[in-house]
Amino acid sequence: MLGTRMSAFLKLSKRDLKYDLPASIVVFLVALPLCLGIAMASGAPLFAGVLTGVIGGIVVASISGSPLSVSGPAAGLTVIVLGAIQDLGAYETFLLAVLIAGAVQLVLGILKAGMIGNYFPSAVILGMLAAIGITIILKQLPLAVGLSESHAFELDNGGGISAFTDTIFSAVNWGAAIICFLSLAILIYWPKIKTVNKVPAPLVVVLVGVGLSIAFAGSSWGLNPNHFVSIPVVSSFTEFTGLFIFPDFTQILNKDVWIVAVTIAIIASLETLLSIEAVDKLDPFKRNSPTNRELVAQGIGNMTSGLLGGLPMTSVIVRSSANANAGGRTRQSAIFHGIWLLAALVAIPSLINLIPLSCLAAILLHTGYKLANPALFKKIYHKGLDQFIPFAVTVVAIVATDLLMGVGIGIVVATFYILRANMQNAYKFNIEETDFKNEATLTLAEEVSFLNKVPIQQKLYNLPKSVNRVVIDGHNSKFIDKDVIEVIKDFEQNALSKGLEIELNDVNYKKKTYRKKQKLQKVI
Repeated sequence: MLGTRMSAFLKLSKRDLKYDLPASIVVFLVALPLCLGIAMASGAPLFAGVLTGVIGGIVVASISGSPLSVSGPAAGLTVIVLGAIQDLGAYETFLLAVLIAGAVQLVLGILKAGMIGNYFPSAVILGMLAAIGITIILKQLPLAVGLSESHAFELDNGGGISAFTDTIFSAVNWGAAIICFLSLAILIYWPKIKTVNKVPAPLVVVLVGVGLSIAFAGSSWGLNPNHFVSIPVVSSFTEFTGLFIFPDFTQILNKDVWIVAVTIAIIASLETLLSIEAVDKLDPFKRNSPTNRELVAQGIGNMTSGLLGGLPMTSVIVRSSANANAGGRTRQSAIFHGIWLLAALVAIPSLINLIPLSCLAAILLHTGYKLANPALFKKIYHKGLDQFIPFAVTVVAIVATDLLMGVGIGIVVATFYILRANMQNAYKFNIEETDFKNEATLTLAEEVSFLNKVPIQQKLYNLPKSVNRVVIDGHNSKFIDKDVIEVIKDFEQNALSKGLEIELNDVNYKKKTYRKKQKLQKVI
């Protein structure tokens, strides 16, 4: 049977190779600058970014059951990675956290936790992505105009704002700024030109950036050496293997490592599951990717990446959508894209080092804008304040504090609105006049939990004085909490003592198995 399955897979591979091979080249051209840019934004070695792309392509795609998903370093994790590297103090310690995060994802996949993403409020998830986009933009703006961390701006005692702006403008490298602005224009308008848009816009950006940097050399717009990508150039296999960094296992008991690991595991899993859902919608064959298997694949990928010196990875919507749009059919396209990244890393590092950092900054600025698109804010606003306020609070909290704290605050606010909606929808209430009586009818919802106790109690004990008959109807309810039953029973006794006529229909705390109707006449 194994031989039959392998034969069928090989036939499928040969049949789809004519689609997957060209698609893999397109994905490679999109992925290479993104791998470098995300590594740069994360404060990690640029080699680590490309290495992560290689592992995401070859390792993860080989295990994953998704036909179109492509994994690699994700923009959504840059904030976490940058902060974690700084807080843990050493890149080797951070790699241990990545390795542990992969193990956590592997366990989640084995435990079939692929539906975990459905239990997080969508407003908070969208707010997280928008906040990440804003953070990326803020961090890339200096590199976009040729500034570096070494530039420190201080107000002169007598110069005020004028001196401040003069200092900034004198530090700007206008060659880098021109390359960035032109790159942004290409990223925005190139895909709209039908005659040329089959060539990936990021590739055009890189080619134009390299060309302009050569043209500007020797002029006042010339770029400095620190304005270019810098990955190691190796001349032997020994030098190549020396580029790999291994985790520091002596920090295994460091609680900060475990906090970072769990954070990465949760956020990476959520981003992967969201990406998988989006990619399945792009699939022309409408195939359904197995989410639990994807978590297993991501876990193994992150364990491998942490072990060899790479960054944490997720399924990435930018690469995956490029794969789908380029006509990819199966996992082969993602695997081949990883092979091309490895070949580029080994064979042409000198050419990669010709890429200006402002090119990568432009790509990340464009990516950040798509994550924090103003249209998204408008769309969420029109859904109502119960969606917009948790979304906006999450965005502000993440930008002002950090990702984990911001998401936590967003979930608390979203939970408040969920509980409020649950309380408001616990029952329907109306008063009507029948047979010369004012009858109040309280119809309970399908699920009535202890959270609904207070609003039901308040409604029953604040009836208008004109009401002389009360009907509490639970025939639609599959579950009524014992606390609510107790409130209703107490009200029943109170109503009888006041001379109210009361009727209880199917009011019980277990799943309804029979229909009971009780009518208590007015006590004289």
